Amino acid sequence: MYQVIQTYSEDEPWWFFEEWEKNIKSEVVFDKFHDAENEFMKQYDDLKEQYEEVKCKNPYLVAFWNDEEFVYCEDCDDDLQAYKGLMLVSNYKKIDLGDNNLDEAIGNSRKTKCCQRFSKSTRGN
Repeated sequence: MYQVIQTYSEDEPWWFFEEWEKNIKSEVVFDKFHDAENEFMKQYDDLKEQYEEVKCKNPYLVAFWNDEEFVYCEDCDDDLQAYKGLMLVSNYKKIDLGDNNLDEAIGNSRKTKCCQRFSKSTRGN
C-alpha cells in the first residue's frame, strides 16, 4: 500500500518526528507504486507553482515553503517557518529506493525526477 501525503507544519517531511501523522492535510492511497508515483508528480507540479522554495531530501520527500509563511509554536513562543510537505510513502514509512520488493520497477532515470526538475528549473536564475 502506498500513500501520497501532504503535510503542513514547522517540520520538513523527512523528519518523521513522533506523531508526525497529526500534520497530514491530505492523503491518497494506491495499491500500485506506479499509480502513486504519477499522483506524487502531479501534486509536485501543482505545489511547485504555489511555493517559492523547494527542497528534495530524496525523490519522494519534498518540502515547499514561502519565506513569509509561519506557524506559531507554543512550546518556544515564537513563529517558525511553515512547510508544505509532499511525500510518497509505503505503509506510512519512507520508501527504501534500494528495495527490490516494490510492485513495479523504478528505472534509474525516474529515481531523481523530482530533484532533477528542481535543479533544471533553478539553473541560471
